[in-house]
Amino acid sequence: MKKYNISVIGGDGTGPEVVDEALKVLEQTKSKFDIDFNFIMNDLGGDRYLKSGDLVTEADVVELGNSDSILLGAIGHPDVKPGILEQGILLKLRKEFDQYINLRPVVLYPGVETPLANKTPKDIDFVVVRENTEGLYAGAGGYIHYGTDKEVATQESINTRSAIQRCIEYAFEYTVKNNRKKITLCAKTNVLTYAHDLWERVFYEVAEKYPDIETDYGHVDAVCMWMVKNPEWFDVIVTDNMFGDIITDLGAMIQGGMGIAAGGNINPKGVSMCEPIGGSAPKYTGKNVINPLACIAAASMMLDVLGEDKYANKIENAVIKTAQKLDSLSAGKMGMGTSEVGDMVKDFILNDEE
Repeated sequence: MKKYNISVIGGDGTGPEVVDEALKVLEQTKSKFDIDFNFIMNDLGGDRYLKSGDLVTEADVVELGNSDSILLGAIGHPDVKPGILEQGILLKLRKEFDQYINLRPVVLYPGVETPLANKTPKDIDFVVVRENTEGLYAGAGGYIHYGTDKEVATQESINTRSAIQRCIEYAFEYTVKNNRKKITLCAKTNVLTYAHDLWERVFYEVAEKYPDIETDYGHVDAVCMWMVKNPEWFDVIVTDNMFGDIITDLGAMIQGGMGIAAGGNINPKGVSMCEPIGGSAPKYTGKNVINPLACIAAASMMLDVLGEDKYANKIENAVIKTAQKLDSLSAGKMGMGTSEVGDMVKDFILNDEE
């Protein structure tokens, strides 16, 4: 029997609730796949910060680093200034564990409604590979003359060839492994003429090693337009940190909303962290109305990263079946409670005959 040590960060707002459902699904289906889990609970988040001032401590780094993977609920507290938790926890962990890939499948499941007219699951099925440690999110910049009428704020985009290359290589290898056919580089070479020229040069250098994969390029504004008008054009998109952040939220909307979207912060040779894309939704905390499917899908992604493909696929199939049973993916409109949704996913897995 394989055993995995999973560090669990429920986080803020409804994060602990959706994580509880993901853990329930794993705990009650693991024996079917001859797998065991040791869940290590961690209290990182807004409440701890407000009590102690701690964000990520050395003890947290040791504990998380000794796990096989991290499952995260949500970070974001209404009583903490925006940016503190995001920078001090999310970005800190991505950099600490060199989770240099943010992987975001954008898949419209059967029976899930998309806001795009006349589009079906065969039209919305692509993956965004986002560089996750550099760009405008690297934290380079600062102020001079802060708080005066002469104030200057700078925020620099950091782009190194090594980080760009490993991200693009991951995208090509992912494309091969998953039998996809095309990669689109999403950038802005006509304005960001230094940083994105480097991205484009590395992209086509790497592409030479993969002659069977079709490649193309799109400015980020055009990519946004075509994601809405013709999402079927896309297969795999590779992009930088900020543009990836933007287009993946657009992707979540066209696949049916935040209630179904999961993502992974991945270090292919280290500790990865998977999470639902939606925020902490504090107004729904404790009401048993938040949709846990995205977090359960994140658990499926976590298993896939760990190499447990069969188990991951069974959970994803159960999520698809459950989504078809809901009145809506939106909080409070599902037609059942958070825990009932988790139970339904679990039951679909347990009753799935080989």
